[in-house]
Amino acid sequence: MGAPTVFLRTTVCNLRCAWCDSEFSFTEGDYIRLDALMEKIRSFPAQRVCLTGGEPLLQKQSFTLCERLLAAGFHVVVETGGSISIRGLPKHQNLSVSLDVKCPSSKMEARMDWDNLKALAPGDQLKFVIAGRADYDYARDVLRRHEIPCPVIFQPESGTKLLPLADWILADGLDVRLLPQLHKLIWGDRRGV
Repeated sequence: MGAPTVFLRTTVCNLRCAWCDSEFSFTEGDYIRLDALMEKIRSFPAQRVCLTGGEPLLQKQSFTLCERLLAAGFHVVVETGGSISIRGLPKHQNLSVSLDVKCPSSKMEARMDWDNLKALAPGDQLKFVIAGRADYDYARDVLRRHEIPCPVIFQPESGTKLLPLADWILADGLDVRLLPQLHKLIWGDRRGV
């Protein structure tokens, strides 16, 4: 968060989170050949690429793209909704996974592939988007039931309303990072280029 990054949003998602802020990714988008995509990514001054969606793991070429980006020296973060196995991603020191656990307010918590938690590595991150106290309690209970080898992020569903969540985290003494959606603080709901 906060480092210059090229965000590459893929089209199509197998989930329909109740509070999704990127529904346009369900159907919008253009097919771009990998060579052209690599050229476009290289046109930006950033050395980091975040592959997000929709659900990037639904795109078969995402795996090849990750390998090409890594070979070109980029640091790659793959943001995934947690319902598809992450085991096919390349194992590389410059690739990290940002794995969501869908809380009850998303209406998608039953779609979670819990085996993904066992595939996480120390350089990855586990993220919970939290819309209220029930989601917070759910996230806290997931952390109590599972051994998580990587940093954990709690993010308010609104993206920016941090105070209630901060109070709950401090009251329970959880070792998690509370983060806003920085792009919403900077650009609001404006979409990228």
